[in-house]
Amino acid sequence: MVTISLCMIVKNEEEVLERCLRSVKDLVDEINIVDTGSTDNTVDIAKKLTDRVYHFKWTGKFKDARNESFKKATKDYILYLDADDVLLKEDRKKFKKLKKTLDPSIDSVSMYYNAGLDEYGNITLRYRRNRLVKRSRNFKWKGDCHNYLEVSGNIVNSNIAVTHKKTSHSVGRNLNIYQSKLENKEEFTPRDYFYYGNELRENGHYEEAIKQYTKHVSLNEGWIEDKVYSCIYRADCYRFLGKSEEELESLYSSLLFSKTPRPETCSRLGYHFQQKREFESAVFWYKLATTIKEDPNKWSFTYPAYSTWYPHLQLCVCYYNLQDFENAYKHNELAREHRPGDEQILFNKELLEKRQHLVSGNK
Repeated sequence: MVTISLCMIVKNEEEVLERCLRSVKDLVDEINIVDTGSTDNTVDIAKKLTDRVYHFKWTGKFKDARNESFKKATKDYILYLDADDVLLKEDRKKFKKLKKTLDPSIDSVSMYYNAGLDEYGNITLRYRRNRLVKRSRNFKWKGDCHNYLEVSGNIVNSNIAVTHKKTSHSVGRNLNIYQSKLENKEEFTPRDYFYYGNELRENGHYEEAIKQYTKHVSLNEGWIEDKVYSCIYRADCYRFLGKSEEELESLYSSLLFSKTPRPETCSRLGYHFQQKREFESAVFWYKLATTIKEDPNKWSFTYPAYSTWYPHLQLCVCYYNLQDFENAYKHNELAREHRPGDEQILFNKELLEKRQHLVSGNK
């Protein structure tokens, strides 16, 4: 059976670190914690669960700290987590099985990253990451902010998920890193343009985000999947700015890269036509969103809401406006399967049942 080193970088994570470590401590053979300058009880909490706690002066670049943490590993494979990540019960079982059966010729095992959950436990964002890597391959982290592990060789995709349980968000931190790169006249990669656009969008700088996404899309280099989402996110920025036609054009341009529609695109197109009260067109796109099957080996972002409860809820609204109350009720119930206590869905249910009762009473 292979051995595993857990390698983490932390700073001021006293609220979540112990939860993370206890979810995996019996799955790994070694825990390495690299602290980058905590001023709370993070280091003391780490020392309760491992004697391999190290200090590293923050350089302003995540890749430097992550690569330092990997240097501390001594086992066959390296697992990395953030302090607000956990392995849930079913994923712990899958991980134990993987550890017992993993072929040592494997260079990397990818796992799902459930980057967000709503109040009903529905996954809001999922994508794959190379999560368990062979130490002897000496893989390195790249990128200053939204960094990635540069991996090659024999890679297998598992059905194990790491779940992110964030308690707070560092507003503006990543944006500042990118702006420092610009001030220092450092070269941007296609990936940098994409993620800088994301940071600008998330911080409400929509006009500047559009510029970065457009620059990213225009480059010959770069991952096609990132270009798909540059178009989609750029459309969001146009919508926030009230530029409806530019929004529509950007959504259609995403199809040039994706080749086939994505639920994230279809649901946005549905909403575009719904806002224009073109309900038949909206129904077409929302229904298409619910029929697209997700590829389990897909590495780019997946937002499950756009293929599940969200288009069904909007189909309820569209069918109601089209006076098709039977289909309105049907799709509202499909949305309720995912969000049983949602106030809007429950309001729709009561409204439609009351209407049906009145119709039946008048017969």
